[in-house]
Amino acid sequence: GPIPAQSPKRAIFRLQLHQLRQYFSEMFYAYVLESVSKPGTFYRGHTDDLKRRLQEHNDGKCLHTSKTPPWRVRFYAAFETIQLAQAFERYLKSGSGHEFAHRHFGI
Repeated sequence: GPIPAQSPKRAIFRLQLHQLRQYFSEMFYAYVLESVSKPGTFYRGHTDDLKRRLQEHNDGKCLHTSKTPPWRVRFYAAFETIQLAQAFERYLKSGSGHEFAHRHFGI
């Protein structure tokens, strides 16, 4: 049957759920956006909050993407540290990173 609200099992479950939420909320992302209004126009970046950052791009708050909104996420990768996300963003901006994204994701 259901676990009583104050049971030790419920407390452990709540702790595990909190730890999972904390773990996933502390991820960092490298991403590739594509302009919906100008397909084939891409932007590569990194963030700790992908939904918020996409909204910022679509609200014109980023100089590099303000001319061709709206934008959509075409690819993202999650990392445990900001340094890893930044390094992968740099790779995605390189020639071999462009080729990798094109070969594997069609972007």
